[in-house]
Amino acid sequence: MTEPIQIRMGGYGPPKTSFSRALKFIGDRLEAELGDRVSVKYVWNIMDLGYRGEDILWLVESGVLSLGYQSTSYQTDRIPELGFADLPFVFRTTAQARAAIDGSLGAYFTQKIEEKANYRILGYFENGFRKISNRLRPVHLPDDLKGMRIRVLPSDIQVKTFELLGAVPLKWDLTEAIAGVKAGTIDAQENPFSNTVIYGVHKFHKFHTVTNHFYLSRPVFLHRDSFDAWPKDLQDAMRAAVKDAVILQRELAIAEEDEAKRAILAEGCEIAEITPAEHDRFAAVVEPVLAGFRRTYGDAIFAMVPRA
Repeated sequence: MTEPIQIRMGGYGPPKTSFSRALKFIGDRLEAELGDRVSVKYVWNIMDLGYRGEDILWLVESGVLSLGYQSTSYQTDRIPELGFADLPFVFRTTAQARAAIDGSLGAYFTQKIEEKANYRILGYFENGFRKISNRLRPVHLPDDLKGMRIRVLPSDIQVKTFELLGAVPLKWDLTEAIAGVKAGTIDAQENPFSNTVIYGVHKFHKFHTVTNHFYLSRPVFLHRDSFDAWPKDLQDAMRAAVKDAVILQRELAIAEEDEAKRAILAEGCEIAEITPAEHDRFAAVVEPVLAGFRRTYGDAIFAMVPRA
């Protein structure tokens, strides 16, 4: 009897997250369609095994895991074009951002990633718009961030953005960031509400601001050597399962954000919604970041974002 094809999927969050539930959707679909030809196993949170959040990248690229997800920011040192996704205030609405990621912008990112890394990219989960939380004071304007030590993702563009806003950005891995929040060695962090609650940050940060400064996606990475060696019907089944899982994950993410917002308020925290005028103040301060990217990579990539 032929041994089943081993498919190992992993992430860096509890089983209840939209990302983990999307992985389970993929696995269930494959098992239903292919039966004992495949054997699917999961590692919901690699950090539970002593890995760092960023380790998901090499775990997939080396084939230890067959499939994983990670924000594009973690690849910007290697693939600088992905820094476009880190530019502040590029997207105004979720619909606009999704249209770009599902269209020419996402196709461009996929091309650049597959040119330089041992992956197949089959879709993009939604990490969504990011908000600022901190332990010091309410944030309504850039001046309110002055001097705050804030954890950012490993992206020079994110670093430059928060430097312009007057903060002190720290490129820390998630494991370090969670420890820093609990210890009070960092003042602030930025994440969707769902991540803020999943990692317990709202128990240490009272002040939350809906800045929506970045919108991030998480590519679904597959180990290319393994994927390319699979029978075509398994490749097709995986592509279709990931496509539907992306739709599911995005739906779950909306509900997750609403639930997380309620949890933040229930903890006694404050949530500030910035006004259009305040938004424009933030956007004006960080405009040099966009201008610098445009000088390096031209206007074509900006044209891949449809109008809001």
